[in-house]
Amino acid sequence: MSSKSLKIFIIGPAYPLRGGPAQFNENLCEELNLAGHNAQIISYSLQYPNFLFPGSSQFEKSGSAPNGIKIHTLINSINPFNWFKVASFIKKEKPDFILFRYWLPFFGPCLGTIGRLVKKHTKVLALTDNIIPHEKRFGDKMFTKYFVKSCHGFIAMSKAVLNDISKFSSTDKKTYSPHPMYATYGEAVSMQEARKKLGLNEEDQIILFFGLIRHYKGLAILLRSLNNPQIKKSKIKLLIAGEFYEDKQPYLDIISNYGLKDHVILHDKFIPNDLVRYYFCASNIVGQTYRNATNSGVTMVGYYYNKPMLVTNVGGLSEIVPHNICGYVLPVIQEEIAIAIIDFFDNNREKEMVANVEKEKKKYEWGTFINTLLELYNRC
Repeated sequence: MSSKSLKIFIIGPAYPLRGGPAQFNENLCEELNLAGHNAQIISYSLQYPNFLFPGSSQFEKSGSAPNGIKIHTLINSINPFNWFKVASFIKKEKPDFILFRYWLPFFGPCLGTIGRLVKKHTKVLALTDNIIPHEKRFGDKMFTKYFVKSCHGFIAMSKAVLNDISKFSSTDKKTYSPHPMYATYGEAVSMQEARKKLGLNEEDQIILFFGLIRHYKGLAILLRSLNNPQIKKSKIKLLIAGEFYEDKQPYLDIISNYGLKDHVILHDKFIPNDLVRYYFCASNIVGQTYRNATNSGVTMVGYYYNKPMLVTNVGGLSEIVPHNICGYVLPVIQEEIAIAIIDFFDNNREKEMVANVEKEKKKYEWGTFINTLLELYNRC
């Protein structure tokens, strides 16, 4: 790790843009500053054109900018003239390195151009959430290839993504560090307090499905797994907390057709930061029955609040949830998911798994991620 203080620009969304990437970038910036570096964020003045954004809003409707973090709201993702202006700003500021946050090929032309314009003046690293997107579109490979060629090195938060980088670059300047825990949503509260806050029954056994709802996240699989006679006789409830980024009706049809109305609690809205902790603290276990995945911030929020996880064996999810220790790693088969749910509640596995999570989560502290990032910078 570099011993000197470095000037670092994180290039990606930040307040007032909402969502996991923005929260992560702000956390990372704060942790780098606490480690003695000068970290700042260059965010988007326009992240997505509205017609490409499926949600209700791209912006936080409450809260305020994080204290002690400098955010430059500069990048227009669709204006090439702006990209030259941003590159000029970076060259003038002379950071030791910039860190692109890359999760969607849509940003390839914008970030790839900025990277090409500054790479002779500063090191260009990329934090790659995804190299191959969950939902494929025309131009994905071309845009990602253009972006990858603008970078000196890469850090990935799952081994699956690390391997995907090899499909676009033969560089050995790449490394893996698991997704660190989010610490921005506040300290844990008791389950009783959390359920009272959300209007939930204290006696229910609650599985939490949290986050934006898209096909690849497999909510339909988790819903169908509840169509089990033993589960239907129980007090098991699925708490769905998140905004639909696709048609909601097919999910409502599953609930209706399988008679799951009494086992589903639907909070279909974007969950603001100040309420996130209540949803996790109110739950007994967190379900992520993804059809495909790379890594997930939801897992790390769950770990922060000492929650066991039920995940499918796809992408990087199985890398961070030891099976039958901190939760369950299962095939994408609804019958097997149902068996695990019954095992968790009927055999009182919660206390044991919570204790294991408390030990396991020490691997995912920010210091490990920052050390790995700075080692990559030194190699480049």
